Amino acid sequence: MPTFTYEGRNRAGDVTKGEIAARSEEDALTKLRAQDISATKVKAKKRAAPKFRLPVGTVPAKQIVIFVRQFATMIDAGLPLVQCLELLGQQEPHKGFQKIIFEVKAEVESGATLADALSKHPKTFDELFVNLVAAGEVGGILDTILNRLAAYIEKAMKLKGQVKAALTYPIGILIVASVVVFVLLWKVIPVFQNMFMSFGGAELPKPTQIVIAMSEFVATFWWAIIGGAIGLTNTVRLALASNRGRTMFDAFILKTPVFGPLVRKIAVAKFTRTMGTMVASGVPILDALEIVGKSAGNKTVEAAVMYAREKIAEGKSMAEPLLETKVFPQMVVQMIAVGESTGALDTMLTKIADFYEEEVEVAVGALTSLLEPLMMVFLGGVVGGLMIAMYMPIFEMAGNIKQ
Repeated sequence: MPTFTYEGRNRAGDVTKGEIAARSEEDALTKLRAQDISATKVKAKKRAAPKFRLPVGTVPAKQIVIFVRQFATMIDAGLPLVQCLELLGQQEPHKGFQKIIFEVKAEVESGATLADALSKHPKTFDELFVNLVAAGEVGGILDTILNRLAAYIEKAMKLKGQVKAALTYPIGILIVASVVVFVLLWKVIPVFQNMFMSFGGAELPKPTQIVIAMSEFVATFWWAIIGGAIGLTNTVRLALASNRGRTMFDAFILKTPVFGPLVRKIAVAKFTRTMGTMVASGVPILDALEIVGKSAGNKTVEAAVMYAREKIAEGKSMAEPLLETKVFPQMVVQMIAVGESTGALDTMLTKIADFYEEEVEVAVGALTSLLEPLMMVFLGGVVGGLMIAMYMPIFEMAGNIKQ
């Protein structure tokens, strides 16, 4: 947010000078009048060249939850805002987060609102956080909003942990299997190959010949395999970073037979939890939908939310355009319609979020139970198949000796 320098007179008639953060010159004048300062001169401050700053690192969500809970308790106890930030900053163990808290305190002391001060740290306090705080300041219920924020972040952490649990196991098994197969083909199979060559020129079984050919390829072109793997990883990463690539991937993942239903449940849980928190906090529907769409994490869901936002701006209800997108289940849309008609949309969205978060937990548990034996069979089959192929000539030799 831009900073303005001002000069004017206070209520006592004394000349006062200073700086104030505001969106525009008119906004600065409005804020000054609220402080009983009659400004005679307001001018935008020139931005200084950016200074080198040590990176503060990512603040863990757990630290933010503790900060928000303690902040809400202090506000509810009647402590002034600046004093709350001072105390919270002094006791914060995370040095990077401590620095951010003190910077927010300095902004508030200079006349900025808490929401404006938080918005200067978007990597720590996202748009949802800032808008909820702004709504709490306007409505005079900052402590209530902060408690809702803490509960929301805790729910989001739990949901994120469930998603990680669903993905970590199969990805880990695939990485281990790839490394084991690569080492076997590169180092172990050539030992068997040299042993077979020392026995003479007898023709080897077909599976053994295939494995030896794969081993020779790996031993000769290992650099190309590693380079290709790195190149493929970077290509996929760049494709997902582009808008078109991400849109295609997100649409595809929703249609997959196993992960598609899980991703849809996660999207519904996140949408309803975020939307319910914002509506309950007094954030306007259109603003809430815009923020929810941007934080959806899936381009298909984001497009559906933005489409609903456009239709609501034209005067339609929320349920009708959400049903048209065919992204959200019909039961969810019907419950949203009931919430709109009864005037309890925030309560209904919270109930939907609770239900789908439990559904995600059950689905993740079932998926993990299904993947564990499948991954073990896959890993055993790949490694066992390679070893059987290499032992087949030895079995044949033993049979010939016996005869």
